Amino acid sequence: MNPYPYTLDNKRYQTFNYHLKKTYDHKVAKVILDLDYTCPNRDGTKGVGGCIFCSARGSGDTSVHFKNDIVAQYLANKKVIDNKWPDSYTIPYFQSFSNTYGPLEKLRGYVESLIHRDEVVEMAIATRADCISDDTLAYLDDMASYKPIWLEIGLQTSNDKTAAFINRGHDFDTFKETFKRSEKTKIKTCIHIIDGLPYEDEGDMLKTIDDIKDIKYDALKIHCLEILKGTKLANIYNERPFKVITRDEYIDIVIRQLEHIRPDVIIERLTADPIKEDLIAPMWLLNKRTLLNDIDKRMKTLDTYQGKYYEASDL
Repeated sequence: MNPYPYTLDNKRYQTFNYHLKKTYDHKVAKVILDLDYTCPNRDGTKGVGGCIFCSARGSGDTSVHFKNDIVAQYLANKKVIDNKWPDSYTIPYFQSFSNTYGPLEKLRGYVESLIHRDEVVEMAIATRADCISDDTLAYLDDMASYKPIWLEIGLQTSNDKTAAFINRGHDFDTFKETFKRSEKTKIKTCIHIIDGLPYEDEGDMLKTIDDIKDIKYDALKIHCLEILKGTKLANIYNERPFKVITRDEYIDIVIRQLEHIRPDVIIERLTADPIKEDLIAPMWLLNKRTLLNDIDKRMKTLDTYQGKYYEASDL
């Protein structure tokens, strides 16, 4: 018997799909949008060239681009989704780079171009912890009175030494301060972390989970580090190869992390979708479905589930 309450299938963690089905009783899909944003870690305001793992297009490598017309881009990407799930509800997702970096009026125009559409049930905005002003929080809090608004904020790691190495551009205290401000709003928050960062071991990855334990957040994305062609990380790897996390190590670490995450946190991702032609390592990331299935199987074998040891302090 599966002891985990937040599931409709064999999962032992709360998937975003489960959350959306329970909330809307309808298929809901994210529509990825790549807008004309950059980030302070790419334009020279902080650091040079961005985080070392970031590709030229940020995380927006799979969307159709109409950067000068957000509605046209939304409809084009929604059409692709409709071919698979006709009449689905949608969540416009401002994915690439830091989408709260810039004038508030710019963000306001993008949000209000889409949020009142009938099929749009929520909205998600990816950004950095050091790019969220009080005015932006107040505006998004107001818009969250109409429909749920998500801020997806990249942490990657709580280890400031690693953060400096990957050129993140801010420390963990900045991240925590941003979440203290967001707790006063109706905005939902999703934290992004990366397992397998250079020179981090299992202890570092588990400590990141422990360090966010007392932060109020609603969802989590766990990614494995991707070494992509054309990135600074690829240059470092080619010149001074570092240990890349193995598939079995990743499965074990993800499961241990899930065991110590608050039971009601939504797990939006446990792996990503790298483009084969861009990926240098680890190549096992290309088999996403098998990886997720093997996480499920191992959790069942271990008779474990999300939050099993959440109250424990053994990390």
